[in-house]
Amino acid sequence: MSLRIRLTHKTAEGTAAGIYGVIVSSAVLVTAHAETAYKLDLIVLVTLIIYWLAERYARIVAERIHEGHRPGWRAVREQLTTGWEIMSASLVPLLVLLLARAAGAGMNLAILFALITSTLLLGLAGWRMGARLHPGERVVSTLVAGAFGGVMIFLKILLH
Repeated sequence: MSLRIRLTHKTAEGTAAGIYGVIVSSAVLVTAHAETAYKLDLIVLVTLIIYWLAERYARIVAERIHEGHRPGWRAVREQLTTGWEIMSASLVPLLVLLLARAAGAGMNLAILFALITSTLLLGLAGWRMGARLHPGERVVSTLVAGAFGGVMIFLKILLH
C-alpha cells in the first residue's frame, strides 16, 4: 500500500477546493492557540468542516435564488457529497504537526514544520497547474502558489 498525496482532483473545482483547504488550514495553524498538537489539529479540522458546510449551504441558496425554485433532493444530495477535497491535502500538514510533536519538537517548531509542508504542497500544486505553460510561466505559477504558504510562515514568525 502506498500513500499518495493528491494535489489535483477529478474536477477543477475539486483541485481548487484542495488548494483552498491547505491555505485555510495554514491560516488556522498561524492564528489558533492550542496547548497540544492534537487540539490544534482538531481546531483546523472543525474549521475546514465549517468552511465546507458554509460553501455547500451558499451553493444551495444561490441555486434557489438563480433558478427561482427550491433545489430538488438530487441537487442538495450532490452538494452534500462533493467538495470534500477541502480536507484532503490539509491532512498531510496536520500529520506533520503531530509527528513533529511526537518527535520532541516544541509546539511552535512543529507548527512551523506543518506550515513548511503546506508551502511545499502549494508549490507542488502550482507546478502541476503550470504543466501546460511555458517553463518560465510554470515557475511563476509555482512561486505564486507557494507564496501563499510563505506569507503564512512569515505571519507565524511575526506573530510569535
